[in-house]
Amino acid sequence: MLKGLMMDTPLAISALIKHADRHHGDAQIVSRRVEGDIHRCTYRDLHRRARQMANALGTLGVQTSERVATLAWNGYRHMELYFAVSGSGAVLHTINPRLHPEQIAWIVNHAEDKVLCFDITFLPIIEAIAAHCGTVKTWVAMIDKDRMPPSKVSLTCYEDLINANSDRYEWPEFDENLASSLCYTSGTTGNPKGVLYSHRSTLLHTYAAALPDALNMSARDAILPVVPMFHVNAWGLPYVAAMTGAKVVFPGAALDGKSLHDLFEAERVTVSAGVPTVWQGLLTYMEANHLKFSTMNRTVIGGSACPPAMLRLFQEKYGVNVLHAWGMTEMSPLGTACTLKNKHLDLSPEQRLAVQYKQGRVIFGVDMKIVGDDGGDLPWDGKAFGDLLVRGPWVLRKYFKEENVDPLRDGWFPTGDVSTIDPDGYMQITDRSKDVIKSGGEWISSIDIENVAVSHPAVAMAACISARHPKWDERPLLVVVRKPNAQVTKEELLKHYEGKIAKWQIPDDVVFVDSIPLGATGKMLKNRLREQFKDYRLPSA
Repeated sequence: MLKGLMMDTPLAISALIKHADRHHGDAQIVSRRVEGDIHRCTYRDLHRRARQMANALGTLGVQTSERVATLAWNGYRHMELYFAVSGSGAVLHTINPRLHPEQIAWIVNHAEDKVLCFDITFLPIIEAIAAHCGTVKTWVAMIDKDRMPPSKVSLTCYEDLINANSDRYEWPEFDENLASSLCYTSGTTGNPKGVLYSHRSTLLHTYAAALPDALNMSARDAILPVVPMFHVNAWGLPYVAAMTGAKVVFPGAALDGKSLHDLFEAERVTVSAGVPTVWQGLLTYMEANHLKFSTMNRTVIGGSACPPAMLRLFQEKYGVNVLHAWGMTEMSPLGTACTLKNKHLDLSPEQRLAVQYKQGRVIFGVDMKIVGDDGGDLPWDGKAFGDLLVRGPWVLRKYFKEENVDPLRDGWFPTGDVSTIDPDGYMQITDRSKDVIKSGGEWISSIDIENVAVSHPAVAMAACISARHPKWDERPLLVVVRKPNAQVTKEELLKHYEGKIAKWQIPDDVVFVDSIPLGATGKMLKNRLREQFKDYRLPSA
């Protein structure tokens, strides 16, 4: 067997920041800080401080493969830790601060975090969990020295660590399969599960994510990641930005419509990424104040399905192209992106939109298929729907500390999504397996029901859940939040469905509420709604 004679250079996250420094050293990283001001630095600055922090971690006794946790918003200090921790051989563990403190403490203990770095807005969480987290030896407040708050927890100042350490540091070389970062998924029953990424998987994911038919990022872009850096590594955007040399704009904690729009305009942002619930707030603010975008030309929407009405509003009114994407924590997270093929360019606008409503086609590196109840492969005809399975070099093999449990099905990871795949390879989620409604033996997609509801001008948010029915077993119940100062009756909303879906799929009833519970990543918590309305009696029952 004749082997190639090429260099064997390990893929390492430190290579990204070294590249950004050397080839895009003056590109800006702009952050709205918790201190209240706007901070500006460059990749060269960030690389220098990341090396200082890597030295600091050594002084704190952090060894290879030990975990360093973060509870932080999107900002330059958080990005420094992305490279300082993983680049030095330790494991970056980003924690979602929107979880309950008891759950955060459980995650910290399960990960056995040795150091925890946090934005000062999360000090109440730190004070609530510190006594219960025995593995954490150092609590680091990511704040300027003169703003360090009094606390019952012994705190170390992040800036003191930076200033006390030299920027002379050589990033170590190691096996590219070494663990690099750790994220816990809330999409499972029971306690969260840890997904442990490697340097290899992260670098391959970064290459793929930057491709034109994926996120399409370049040195000409100014990227504002609305998706949090504690949510699957901000979908990999900090790594993609370093690889491409793009300007980065971090919004910090201010994710309201006004704050985001002001930052988009002031920093000439060209591309952003986030979940539909955040975009709903931005679009509502812009419509109310008759605003436009000057430079933003595209956005990535994922986390949950983008409502068609939102997609059309972005594109037709504001000139912002929407890239519908899909993935999971277990997939690093990108799996598909809905970019058009050459054959679609001559289609009518409505026909192109019909393609864009789907979650898209796989990014090279990911393979997928749909299977029926018997486990057999289903056809890619856009009609047959079944359980979606995936595999690839950045897809989970086993969960952290569950090495004796195989979560795969014959080498494929079961996503928990129910979907179709059309002949061109475009996948469309029809539902989560736990959310689909089975009425009289026929399946009803809750996503389809919700999309029609939010296309009504008076509806801000809608969730469709199943309600028990003596004849049909389950029937759809629609839970709706109206837009501010808007009015719509149940009868008007149900009439809005006529001609848009099959008559038997129209919800049996509508309930108006002040708010719909959202999870830590902005997804609607249908399990809470199902619990709230478990005894709801439908009029048709």
